[in-house]
Amino acid sequence: MRRHLALLLLALAAASLAHADATDKPDLNLHGEVTGKDNQTYRPVPFDVPAGTTRITVQFDYDNKTDHTTIDLGLLGPDGFRGQDGFRGWSGGTKRLFTVSATDATPSYLPGAIRPGRWQLLLGLPNVRANARTPYDIKIWFGHAGDPAWKPDVLNPPLREGVAWYRGDLHMHTAHSDGQCDSQGGKRVSCPLFLTVQAAVARHLDFIAITDHNTVSHVNAMRELQPYFDQLLLIPGREITTFTGHANLFGSTEPLDFRVGSKDVPNWNDVADAAAKLHGLLSINHAIRPSGEICMGCGWTAKPGIDMRKVQAVEIVNDSDAGSPLSGIPFWEQQLDAGYRVTGIGGSDNHNAAAVEARPGSSTVGSPSTVVHADALSMPAILDGIRAGHVFVDVQGSSQRVLEYQASTAGSEAAMGDSLQAKIGSVVHFAIHATHAAGGHAVAVLDGKPLPLPGDGKLGSDDARLGFDWTSDGKPHWLRVEVRGGDNAPWLYGNPIYVNR
Repeated sequence: MRRHLALLLLALAAASLAHADATDKPDLNLHGEVTGKDNQTYRPVPFDVPAGTTRITVQFDYDNKTDHTTIDLGLLGPDGFRGQDGFRGWSGGTKRLFTVSATDATPSYLPGAIRPGRWQLLLGLPNVRANARTPYDIKIWFGHAGDPAWKPDVLNPPLREGVAWYRGDLHMHTAHSDGQCDSQGGKRVSCPLFLTVQAAVARHLDFIAITDHNTVSHVNAMRELQPYFDQLLLIPGREITTFTGHANLFGSTEPLDFRVGSKDVPNWNDVADAAAKLHGLLSINHAIRPSGEICMGCGWTAKPGIDMRKVQAVEIVNDSDAGSPLSGIPFWEQQLDAGYRVTGIGGSDNHNAAAVEARPGSSTVGSPSTVVHADALSMPAILDGIRAGHVFVDVQGSSQRVLEYQASTAGSEAAMGDSLQAKIGSVVHFAIHATHAAGGHAVAVLDGKPLPLPGDGKLGSDDARLGFDWTSDGKPHWLRVEVRGGDNAPWLYGNPIYVNR
């Protein structure tokens, strides 16, 4: 186990360095200087925006300590102050970094389409001493269609560095779709997004994904909240809601045509192809649900069926359905049996962030939690961890429970989500580690069938370890582990280790 962890840390460190090397370079570098003659004037700094640009990000730097110069900042589109596509915002001296796009903008600036042509940074100079000579540097990045939500990197640095298990909720709704809660006066109203964020903080989560139905309007509100909530990663998503099923798309802020069954979007494979072009992560939601007048499209009834090679995850726990006839586990295991490597995740599907306790028809933020092993608390790291299957689901959102397991044979090791080659007749050793689950018991599942564990898998302490051996038949298999409570209620679901795949 120690060797596997060391190798994993080295791999993650290498990936982190590669990510650092790939940090986006600005498309434009502009330099200038202000002097005492510029005092209490406005200076335009023009720059050309090429066709195909979907986002403009600006970083402005100058030294205001030497000469006590003050430079305010604004942005004008091609029409200046006189046209429809003109004034785009004014942040004064409060911001050195801002972004604007059709979906979102840094507070002080207006979201809207990015028209090619000559734009201007507007410098306001309320204080420049008579003898001052103050240089400034401007970096500008141009975004393009298909860019993932975390680009450019300068906008979205990791909130936390380091390999760890990060806890989050991957399915939540706000006022930007059908999230509702009680107003101050007791009326039922659309529930503001910031209540969802506050609830996630109260549950000690590390990340959340806002997944309002078929829209990305919530991204602008998230842009405002992220700097303040600098210990909680806000991941933009949306729930693609159709008449034949729902799926979450994470990591993109661009619109996507969700009209499955229409001339433009004949089936779900077209949706999956469009999601792939956006570098998004696609997850099928609550697949086993009744679908009809009460909840049209809630169950997964896609015809023709989606090519599961285009799907990265399946929601195996939605709200409180774990262990119930509505559980997503059977659907997930069908995909595993068919040879697909899709990650099992969970989501509260919360529609009322003010709900403190789950009530019939409601859910609480963070229950369940999806716990991801990642090299940093950042959008690319969390989504990569999900793609890799380095995930377990904490059904009750305990905030403390951890489930880890490794398989080893002939000098090779694998953890959740990884593959292991085991020749026929070779002995594979599985090591299970569960914390804060005393009184529970571990259950091993091999290709959908329980595999007996020593001592019935009982976990006698809050730092319990179990081991068992299995002899390979040389054929492909998948093995996952779950933890259940004394009443056999599910507590933790781990993702498979794949043998000979």
